[in-house]
Amino acid sequence: MGHALIVEDDEDAARMIAALVVREGHMVMCAHSIEAARRLIAMQRPDLLLLDLHLPDGSGFDLLADPELLRDTALVLMTGQASLETSIRALRLRAADYLVKPINPQHLKGLLSRLIPPSQLRAELDEVQDRWRETGRFGHLIGRSQEMQRVYRQMTRVAGTAVSVFVHGESGTGKGLVARGVHDLSRRRDQPFLAVNCAALSPHLIESEIFGHERGSFTGAERQHPGFFERAHGGTLFLDEVTEMPIELQAKLLRVLENGTFTRVGSTQVQQTDVRVIAATNRDPVEAMTRGKLREDLLYRLHVFPIGLPPLRERGDDIPLIAHSFLQELHLAEGGASRFSPAALAWLRGYAWPGNVRELRNAVQRAWVMTTGTEIGEEWLSTTAAAPSRSPRLQAAPSSRATMAGFDDTAPGVLEPEGGDLVVVVGTPLADVERRVILATYERCGRNKERTAGVLGISMKTLYNRLKEYRV
Repeated sequence: MGHALIVEDDEDAARMIAALVVREGHMVMCAHSIEAARRLIAMQRPDLLLLDLHLPDGSGFDLLADPELLRDTALVLMTGQASLETSIRALRLRAADYLVKPINPQHLKGLLSRLIPPSQLRAELDEVQDRWRETGRFGHLIGRSQEMQRVYRQMTRVAGTAVSVFVHGESGTGKGLVARGVHDLSRRRDQPFLAVNCAALSPHLIESEIFGHERGSFTGAERQHPGFFERAHGGTLFLDEVTEMPIELQAKLLRVLENGTFTRVGSTQVQQTDVRVIAATNRDPVEAMTRGKLREDLLYRLHVFPIGLPPLRERGDDIPLIAHSFLQELHLAEGGASRFSPAALAWLRGYAWPGNVRELRNAVQRAWVMTTGTEIGEEWLSTTAAAPSRSPRLQAAPSSRATMAGFDDTAPGVLEPEGGDLVVVVGTPLADVERRVILATYERCGRNKERTAGVLGISMKTLYNRLKEYRV
């Protein structure tokens, strides 16, 4: 980036920012009002615009009224507070990032180091789109369905910004691949991408894993340990199953999101970090909030740009496309040249795939192992997946039995099994409904945990946690 324009009404702050930008090898001009900025832009269009939002002659947004004026300029907003409104405005303006004042020199240095000209970003996105049209692949994702095209458009739009992303969808739909794709399309692509499954970490260790700990801070802490936020500095941190994070730890996460600071366990020294957070859950985030699993303020801080992933059963012809891709991976790794029979392809399309893409991958791998010839038939697919007709289903209780009674194991008729069904009485707490559905499915699947998790559309770790909670 050659020429930078700083629009800041505080002359001392403008000089300080200019010195930092010059130190990174850029030429700098400063303007202290919108009018002065317009004159400088007319003289020379900047490669980088650092724009204060509160100026003496109006809002900094007024300078951006003509989107074509700064089409090839990287925009960085400067604000006194990182609010949800600022994040949304930055997203709409396709801002590369925004800085909270007073400007942290390390944050500014990191931002300047990863700036990419907008024209280069557009060219790279065009290349990704061309590859998708040819192969059906969009980064690590596969699919041509309308539902997935909507996801790709959202990823493309948000990748070039710095706002938080919240991915939600059933277990096995590819939330981690979406997070990785957003990172790979962003300006942070050359920096670390770290993923942490909040449900897989012990509640006693999750804080030290995420924020790090000092030597001797607890029994077994024999050395200083940098946490995920420290190791992901400059890059992206993917928090999977964020609703499983202990509620007391969520306040500390909120602090990092708001001001980029944290402290290691056993330390009083404040650490600075510059990390983009992408969160994900297979739960309904609003329901998790109402049940006390997710702080309301954290939900709104994370839920700036939600991306919903469709379940595999709603993606039509994407299913054989993905299955063929898994088969090709096996051929490359192990050799061979097998293919699916027409009956197998029909079965693939007709099955409900409660475990989504993860279950499809397992089914293809098992069928490939069991097939002795070059054609994979229906029999080896149907024997490796849970039969759709055997999945327990919920049905509303008849109105004559609808009461506001709560769940009670000793109260017959409140939530009782009837053959393959569970009858739910209106008013039963959701936690109790969830418990009975999980236990009934677990028994119906012959206490096979992998099959149970696939039928319910949850991760194995979540199932283990629930069974432990239910003392099974």
